[in-house]
Amino acid sequence: MVAIVAEDFETHRPHLLAVGYRLTGSVTDAEDAVQEAWLRLSNSAAEEIRDLRAWLTTVVGRICLDRLRSAAVRRESYVGQWLPEPFVTPLTGPPTPDPLDSVVQQEDSRFAAMVVLDSLSPPQRVAFVLHDAFDVPFDEIAQILDISVQSARQLASRARRTVASTPPPVDAAEHEQAIAALMTAMANGDINAVVAALDPDAVMIGDAGGTTRTAVNVVHGADKIARFLLGLIRKYGEDRLQEYVPVRVNGQLGFYTPGSPGDADHPPMAPRVMALSVRDGKVVGAFDIANPAKLHGLKLA
Repeated sequence: MVAIVAEDFETHRPHLLAVGYRLTGSVTDAEDAVQEAWLRLSNSAAEEIRDLRAWLTTVVGRICLDRLRSAAVRRESYVGQWLPEPFVTPLTGPPTPDPLDSVVQQEDSRFAAMVVLDSLSPPQRVAFVLHDAFDVPFDEIAQILDISVQSARQLASRARRTVASTPPPVDAAEHEQAIAALMTAMANGDINAVVAALDPDAVMIGDAGGTTRTAVNVVHGADKIARFLLGLIRKYGEDRLQEYVPVRVNGQLGFYTPGSPGDADHPPMAPRVMALSVRDGKVVGAFDIANPAKLHGLKLA
């Protein structure tokens, strides 16, 4: 019986990881929530569960709600900006099969979309993600949140209006062409070309949690971002740009660098991931993730 239950559980693992990651924005929390759901299932009367997928989805939802509330408390004293954990693979895909790889191929799990989800309150996020992404009925969501069905509907509605601000994803060719234009302009040190490669309303967000250097505040506008990026190149050395390796960040082209020890003329640089989003052929979002606690989603050889 245990073997049958375990086999059934494994068929739902990709779905549960998708639920966990979209709810928490954390690879670690998603994997932990799925493992905890398995432990709860193995200690329950599994034969009495009529709809295993729905039961597990609800369990993961409850676990993730607790994780979200804990994260909200941590964010109150967090140094700098807060970004989701990226899922990073080589351009050819993860070196070993990973269920999360299929999860992040979905448009709703692209990094820019995850950033917007992080702006929601925990109840809003649970209501919106479970209902709109995974078709969980509002009466079940209301039980998870311990609120009325009408309140659950209102939470999802407010979240929906916020999420509508997410730029629609562009196709891979447009995404990669826009990033290539930005990287070429940066390599040439041409500030006008860097500005031209950025959307006028572009934003740059860094997340290091106080562990290393990045932008502490959000940088707004193409001109300010261009000057900031070129200033980094001057500070750390032009050779550092060549150490940025093209990777897939949540399924889209981005970059990873293992960092540098520095030299007599340049300070050391910590490992980091750069995620980018594109709108109308220009880079509209640049996300610098340098907190080592948020690099557990690196699936590189």
